[in-house]
Amino acid sequence: MKTPTKLARLTATIDGRTPAHRDRAIDGLRALALLAVPTGHWLLGGFTLDTGGGLHNASPLATFGALAPVGWFLQLLGIFFLVGGYSSYLSYRRRKGSAREWITGRLTRLGRPVLGVTAIWALLLPALHYGLGVPTATLHTASTLVVQPLWFVGVYAVITALTPYCVRASQRFGFRSAAPLLGSVAVVDFLRYGPYADAMPSWVSLLNLLPGWMFAYQLGVSWADKRLGRREAWLLFAGGAALFATLLLAFHYPASMVGVPGASRTNSHPPSLLVLALAAVQSGAAILLRDRLARLLRRPVLWAPVVIINLSAMTILCWHQTAMLAAAVPASYFGEMPGLTTAPDSAGWILARTAWLPLFAGLLVVIAKFAQPLETPWDRTGRTRRAVAGVLAAGFAYFALAA
Repeated sequence: MKTPTKLARLTATIDGRTPAHRDRAIDGLRALALLAVPTGHWLLGGFTLDTGGGLHNASPLATFGALAPVGWFLQLLGIFFLVGGYSSYLSYRRRKGSAREWITGRLTRLGRPVLGVTAIWALLLPALHYGLGVPTATLHTASTLVVQPLWFVGVYAVITALTPYCVRASQRFGFRSAAPLLGSVAVVDFLRYGPYADAMPSWVSLLNLLPGWMFAYQLGVSWADKRLGRREAWLLFAGGAALFATLLLAFHYPASMVGVPGASRTNSHPPSLLVLALAAVQSGAAILLRDRLARLLRRPVLWAPVVIINLSAMTILCWHQTAMLAAAVPASYFGEMPGLTTAPDSAGWILARTAWLPLFAGLLVVIAKFAQPLETPWDRTGRTRRAVAGVLAAGFAYFALAA
């Protein structure tokens, strides 16, 4: 009989410690959505190098518009909000304290890692510039990339605070409680893209920010509330696919789910109706495949990575851009390196960038070992240190947004 390897023992231990009532499918969906974030940013986040050695953001989508459909599979924020709504409903119903205490606890868990990464980067900026001579242009680029995924945390925090209202809406209207959110986004899209677009103020698009991302979250609440079953899931999948195709072919929505430099319209900032159509397709598919996924994750070798990813969720979200920068910034001192500091305008760049992904992932693992404690309660951190961290984070945010 072969002696179990260390990895086999670890996976068996994780599987054995998992409570029987744990919903493995939900954790699996969350892990999938989490991994899509760094993968998408690493594949679509290119750089160019100026004459002074500074790095600047560039996107391969500006050259390869045909790659846009890749984003349909990497843009899994609909799944993330769906699972978020599902989990929040269960947590809210199990709470022992008041709704306010529950909301405070959830927001604190979201805020700690964000405060940590921005405060640490505030200390890194002067050290990199004055200590290592990193160009100001590179620091501005790095700051923008670090802040880029954090908008999501802010939106998610606001929606989380509205969970009590989402629960009431689901209990009263069931699956249909998400319909007004879809309708709201449709109205705003008509205003900003329709015949009266020229008369609309630029800020009107911001009205889509909350309902656009809340749509899938509300679906998740209804799913957990047992008001969204397989029949409704088929309706979501088919209706979302039909709407998605109609918006692309008849109303000429941009095919890319992320912003493309130089493009006059974007689907993601803030979300357009196309994003909600995709979220409906993804949500319907997730609900329909839930049982099959749960059975698949009964295998310890597949379940263990899901557990590890979920335990480091906020660390992955907050630090994955830092991992890419940890490779790109040193490389910029050596000139143009294919797939890293060269313009993303050739098929060779795509192949080279794909080859860099394992390094980015390895760097993220190393960074996570030091950053993961930021997700845990700061019991030993006094008020003074927390205040200093807050000031540093605010300074970094100002530097990043001013860029």
